[in-house]
Amino acid sequence: MAVDGVSIKVEAGQVLALLGPNGAGKTTTVRMLTSVLRPTRGWARVAGYDTISQSPQVRASVGVLTEQHGLYGRMNAVDYLDFFGQLYRMDANARRRQIEHLLEQFGLAEDRRRRIGEYSKGMRQKLALARALLHDPPVLLLDEPTSAMDPESARLVRDAIRSLRSASRAIIICTHNLAEAEELSDQIAIIRRGKIIARGTTTGLKDLLLGAPEYELRAARPLDGWRPDALENFTLTAQGTDWLRYCTPQPAQVNPLLLKTLLERGIPVTSLQEVPRSLEEVYLRAINSPAGVEVGHA
Repeated sequence: MAVDGVSIKVEAGQVLALLGPNGAGKTTTVRMLTSVLRPTRGWARVAGYDTISQSPQVRASVGVLTEQHGLYGRMNAVDYLDFFGQLYRMDANARRRQIEHLLEQFGLAEDRRRRIGEYSKGMRQKLALARALLHDPPVLLLDEPTSAMDPESARLVRDAIRSLRSASRAIIICTHNLAEAEELSDQIAIIRRGKIIARGTTTGLKDLLLGAPEYELRAARPLDGWRPDALENFTLTAQGTDWLRYCTPQPAQVNPLLLKTLLERGIPVTSLQEVPRSLEEVYLRAINSPAGVEVGHA
């Protein structure tokens, strides 16, 4: 079974990153949300429309970027986008304005009359994204939106996705680029073997799967073996001559007390910062966990 009881909800104005290994069910989920596949049970609504009984309205309401772009190599970019604009029943003036805007936005204006077959992989990816945005849909489903792109083009596309976030649009991104997922999304859902095994905000998932946040403090002179054993909700994890690391579930209370204690001892503090924890750590912990875990809107 490709997908088994998947349940996700993305409100307008939110970006959800759907993560998982190859074959986990990401593409199948997207195909069901676009009315390409009919679920054997359950239901889905996209932009308020039922994916089974109102499939034409669903398809008109989504912009989709898939791994297989379906670009027509003999056409140029303007004719290609104009063709799809006609399929979306956009009037001629609206098509022309939107095509010009999108080609400029994605740096394709100078190559608008070249055959698509002559485009690089990154250019084809940007054109496919422009096609997904052509009719200004309220729902975007993006599968590996920056795949095969150079760093500059990838940044351009990420900036475009960020600008597309609005109170009237919901976005789902399927990606293997975990840094990109963390940068762009409000919510994370991790799917494994057709099931959602972890779901929530990045911060919530980090706290749940990786434990309390860790902080590093550096002093202007040696600590001389000083240890803050009297502090509550404080766990020392490592210590050097002029630095220490610790975990605390209550940083708003613990950090000021720690600073106050050191200053009273005449030990100036040069820095105090949270130790970065990556989404990759969260992802690997969830994927390799025997049982999934779900966290809410933390």
